Amino acid sequence: MDKSFARLHAEMTTWRRHLHRHPEFGFEETGTAAFVAEKLNEFGFKEVEQGVGGTGIVATLRRGDGNRSIAFRADMDALRIEETGSPAYKSVAPGLMHACGHDGHTAMLLGAAKALSESGDFSGTIRFIFQPAEEWGKGMQAMLDDGLLERFPFEEAYGVHNMPGLPVGHFATRKGAFMAAEDNFRITLTGSGGHASRPHESQDALVAACATVLALQTVVSRQIDPSELSVLSVTEVTTNGTRNAIAGAAEILGDARSFHPRISERIEQGMRRVARGTAEAHGCDVSIDYSREFVPLLNDAELTAAAVEAASSVTGDPSRVDGDAPRIGGSEDFARLLTRVPGNFMNIGNGDTASLHNSAYDFNDEALAYGLQYYLSLARERLSAG
Repeated sequence: MDKSFARLHAEMTTWRRHLHRHPEFGFEETGTAAFVAEKLNEFGFKEVEQGVGGTGIVATLRRGDGNRSIAFRADMDALRIEETGSPAYKSVAPGLMHACGHDGHTAMLLGAAKALSESGDFSGTIRFIFQPAEEWGKGMQAMLDDGLLERFPFEEAYGVHNMPGLPVGHFATRKGAFMAAEDNFRITLTGSGGHASRPHESQDALVAACATVLALQTVVSRQIDPSELSVLSVTEVTTNGTRNAIAGAAEILGDARSFHPRISERIEQGMRRVARGTAEAHGCDVSIDYSREFVPLLNDAELTAAAVEAASSVTGDPSRVDGDAPRIGGSEDFARLLTRVPGNFMNIGNGDTASLHNSAYDFNDEALAYGLQYYLSLARERLSAG
């Protein structure tokens, strides 16, 4: 690592730890956005647009006479989790922490912005997108609704996420479906409550709910092709009953994951059929709310090959880049951008750390160097200066 690169890595580490110490929830990233904009201005950026999609930022860097444009995206928001680790830069915001590494993602992209503004060894346009509210699954849509593609057009997009358990200096991605859609559901059963000693005078919503939870287990196991990866999880059941009163209402909440819209549709159809039939069998009324929070993340085949090549040039060892990694059941808001523009989403090793969304999680600062070099490699490869 030469001296200039070592200095930039040290700067990125400082930025990352500052962001970790001052986490902000989705659409509330005012301090984070101000910090990002301040750094971009220090780097000499002339085009820095704030407030895109609420608290998002889009910065533009132009070099040479190339007419192609690409985008790099980082997420900025934190989670409502109380940090239990004890780093010197521990979160000072009660009940908030960067438990998913968005502080590291932002620092990596800032480092790339600085290095590319100084080197200029590409020809074309790069859009640096700092996105709010990724954890909600709402931030990218907000930016798109605010004219992201019309105001700041680009032809392809790239995103990065750290991955605990993957060694630092390793990369993983795959073409096609890489991360799952997330659907949420709420099933409300209404019967008539009564005294616990006289169940025959009631329509017990709790018994109906229990039967519905069991019946829902057949939606994936008996109605979806086993070759299609999918999950349906009931995560919460609540009622208005008490120890000596039969519940007259019950609510079932849960989550479904899949990798294709047609599977999402089949899960919803199966759920509605099962819930209605079970409710009727127990003499209860039922209402079902089904929402699609995240869409599947679909990597473009050609640009995934380019991303693998860029990562391999960083590692110098193709065996440290998995271009056919297993699918991931988690969801990612970058997927909404990939429905409009082709691109790739890459996982980068975070080493042996606590898992994502864990209260003891911390981003591994050694990974910053690899994320930085990956962005620089992509810029050179996709916007060749000839």
